[in-house]
Parts: sequence; structure tokens; C-alpha cells
Amino acid sequence: MSKSLKERLADLHAERERTWDPAALKINVDQRRTLVETADPTGWVQVGERLEPFVLKDVEGGDLSLERLLERGPAVLVFFRFASCPACNIALPYYEERLAPGLRDLGATLVAVSPQVPERLADIKVRQRLSFKVASDLGNALGRQFGILYTADQASQAAQRAKGAFIGETTGTGTWELPQPAIIVIDHERVVRFVDVSPDWLVRTEAEAVLQGVRDITLVPAE
Repeated sequence: MSKSLKERLADLHAERERTWDPAALKINVDQRRTLVETADPTGWVQVGERLEPFVLKDVEGGDLSLERLLERGPAVLVFFRFASCPACNIALPYYEERLAPGLRDLGATLVAVSPQVPERLADIKVRQRLSFKVASDLGNALGRQFGILYTADQASQAAQRAKGAFIGETTGTGTWELPQPAIIVIDHERVVRFVDVSPDWLVRTEAEAVLQGVRDITLVPAE
């Protein structure tokens, strides 16, 4: 049996422990710990909320409206950081393998969402041969509405600048804001039926939990 997402991400961290400079590893670990310790779930989108219409930008061109996403059944949004994010390049292929087939069988539409501009974001869909939609949340508009954004701490920003890097240049957003990994399931009435947000980006939602959330919609319609 193939590894769980938790196991795959643990392998990534173990590799970093073996290969990274200890000071760089500490900055990474401290940032993730801080995000967990300061997380406020009451600020996140909540199960039972009815969403206003929104539009994402499909990396293959055109718009992806909420109405369009709900045409066949529930919509499953997977928020991730950006196309070259190492953890995202583990999580999305895992979802391709373990989540996408089951969602298709249930009539649900899966879309991976990042604030990265479409022309840069398209790389991960092509490189990882993802069958599901990948879309840009321009300006982090939906991520902000859902309350799942974070800004890199000062140590992380300084470490990037020392390497001549800036995440806002990578994403094309011009800011340090990124979404925390999250999965949101929305039913045909635009009501949120499942939410899982991961402040630590090396902790992400397993496929079975999402599949069960979608099965619950099909078995027990929302009132």
C-alpha cells in the first residue's frame, strides 16, 4: 500500500533534517510552530456558512466560477502555496492518486487553488500531470475571505532576502501573504460542508477524510 500523505511529508522533513543547515531548518520549524500556536480557528470559514459567488482563474485559461464548479455536484477546493513549494509537490500528486478518482465517482469537482498568477501556476499542473483543475486566487481574495492567510515571520523574510529571494516575486502577488493549506467542501446550495485548515504546511488533510465529507453530502442532503 502506498504511503499516507502524513508519511510522505514526514519523509520530506526527515530529508531536510539530514541535509539542511541547522540554522535554516530552525527558521523553518519555528515558523511552522508559531503558525500552529497562534492559529485562531474561529477566524476560518465555518461549516454551515453560505458562500457568495466567486470566480477563480483557470491556469488553462478562462474563469472558474463557483456556479460552474457546482454544476455536477459538490466542489472541493484544495488551497496550496505555490507551484514550486516542495510540500505542495508532494500533496497534489497524492491527491491525484488517492482523492481525485473517488471524487469523480461521487460527482464532485476538485480544484487546487493558489494565489500564484496563472502563467506561473500552470507549471505544477503540467509537471505533475494533474487531471483536476488548478486555479489562481488573484490577490488572495478568496483565501482572505476564508481567513486562511498568513504572512511569513521576520526571520523567514530575512532568510529569503539573504538568498536574494522574495515569495511575492515567486507568486507574482508582490506580497508575503500565502494561504495555509486547507480543504473546503461546498455543496450545491453554496453551503460549506467540510473545512480542514493546516497552519503547519507539513501537516495536510488525508484523502479519506475529504471523501467521507463528500459522501455525507450525497447521503444526507443539506436542509
